Amino acid sequence: MHPINWLIVGAYLVYIVVDGIRRSRGTQEIEGYFLARRSLPWWAVGLSVMATQLSAITMIGTTGQGATDGLRFVQFYFGLPLAMVILGVTIVPLLRGAGVYTAYEYLERRFGAPTRSLTALLFLLSRGMSCGVIIGAPAVVFSAIFGWPLAWSVAIIGVPAVLYTMIGGIQAVTWTDVKQMVLIVAALAAMIVVVLVKLPVSPGDALEIAGATGRLQVFDFSFDLTNRYTFWSGLIAGTFLMLSYFGTDQSQVQRYLAAKSVNEARTSLLMSAYWKIPLQALILLVGVMIFVYYQFQAPPLLYNTAHERAVQELLPHEYAALQGRYEEALVLRDAARPTAGLGAGGNGVNQPSGANVRQRAVMADFLQRDEAVQAVRAEALAMAEEVTGEAPREVNYIIPRFVLGEMPVGLAGLFIAAVIAAAMSSISSELNSLSTTTVIDFYRRWFRRGDSDAHYLLVSKAATGLWGLFACIVAVNVVGLGSLIEVVNRLGSYFYGSILGVFLLAMIPRARGAGAFTGLVAGMAAVGMVEWRTDVAFLWLNVVGACVVVGVGMLTSAPTPAK
Repeated sequence: MHPINWLIVGAYLVYIVVDGIRRSRGTQEIEGYFLARRSLPWWAVGLSVMATQLSAITMIGTTGQGATDGLRFVQFYFGLPLAMVILGVTIVPLLRGAGVYTAYEYLERRFGAPTRSLTALLFLLSRGMSCGVIIGAPAVVFSAIFGWPLAWSVAIIGVPAVLYTMIGGIQAVTWTDVKQMVLIVAALAAMIVVVLVKLPVSPGDALEIAGATGRLQVFDFSFDLTNRYTFWSGLIAGTFLMLSYFGTDQSQVQRYLAAKSVNEARTSLLMSAYWKIPLQALILLVGVMIFVYYQFQAPPLLYNTAHERAVQELLPHEYAALQGRYEEALVLRDAARPTAGLGAGGNGVNQPSGANVRQRAVMADFLQRDEAVQAVRAEALAMAEEVTGEAPREVNYIIPRFVLGEMPVGLAGLFIAAVIAAAMSSISSELNSLSTTTVIDFYRRWFRRGDSDAHYLLVSKAATGLWGLFACIVAVNVVGLGSLIEVVNRLGSYFYGSILGVFLLAMIPRARGAGAFTGLVAGMAAVGMVEWRTDVAFLWLNVVGACVVVGVGMLTSAPTPAK
């Protein structure tokens, strides 16, 4: 990478750490450190929530998902607006009125200490591992592209975030997120401009090619529980997932607990309801446009440069022969490329029917020849897997390869800085919530009650560092897990539904503590059984967990006398 790009990345890392430390003023007591004295404005909270979601996984994995699978992943978010409205009239005023530091602190008042501790423990396990995946997303890619040791890549991303989170608390996390959100949007806009400028056809032509390959298909109305992304999985199961993530996950709850009022907390959540789906669709569309770009430019045989180097070193002759066949297939594909007659008339409007038929025939021939190109790439992927022993998950390498190979000097550095910024915004939020839950729900509750704020602040900073170390250890083990955007959501789905079920029980007057605890254990067992014994898509695990917790919880609460 050009030295100017490295200069941009280095300057940003220094700036963000210094600014985060500067934000540590006013965090000498635990309410200031954990909740910013409940004084944050709605727009800062909302941008922080969105920055937490726009992690490096989004920048790398979601755009790669768009390039390989098209727009249908956006169905995953169809339940988000409904979830935000429900939370605005239920969980938000409930937890704000309770005056708690964590969502799980409320559960002790409702169900007792065992339910609180078990729920908080499940959050710590799920969020700690997810934090590792969030660090690993860019670290794995940087390691492969630049040839760095994976541990160094993890450290470059994780250490700065741990530093300013330890020192500045929620104040540093929130206001740093606001700046990082601006950088992320700027980087995405730059990528869109570069792709559109480099495409040799108009945007309309590009969309027609994308549509012919099925990448513009958004809706799938089939009710198939084994299909990951359908309209119904997004609307039904997605609503359960979003209710749990935004309503019971401490990394999100802590945001609106830090807002100035209930109304400002609601408004901050509605920012995601209004903007999340359009923004995700735009990010996926960037990936689709990069896919189209590589229909006019020769894509690399392997996007993962580490696998490419390994195959060239161990199987040089075989790889050279495969590269030759690949180039021949590209020449044949390019000869059939439909570069004329698309766009305004390419959809059959104002065109004679004969011309329309010919146009479809040209497109069909082009797609058939592209299948031959992909068949050669499939052989290369199999060769890479044989040599390295790792599944070559190309979806995570398409966008970085495009950025470093095609974006101008300076803009490539801007994008790499934005990926690191996206990772750090998510990491800092996760670490801050993990530290809060560790100290409030375990250390202060079970070990040192009634100690000074100075003591709890010291423990909180130590907990942040320890969780950061744990996340870094997880990060070095996420290689080969597949599309990282799917990995983090699949991981959360093992826990989110059951945790949501406990909070649903808390709103039912007849539910009792013994029932809630039993239901939570049963819900986790049911999720594990469904995941182990069936092919049900991971989104539906949220529905399974929540329904089993509520059902078992109510059954076992029935004979318990009311307190």
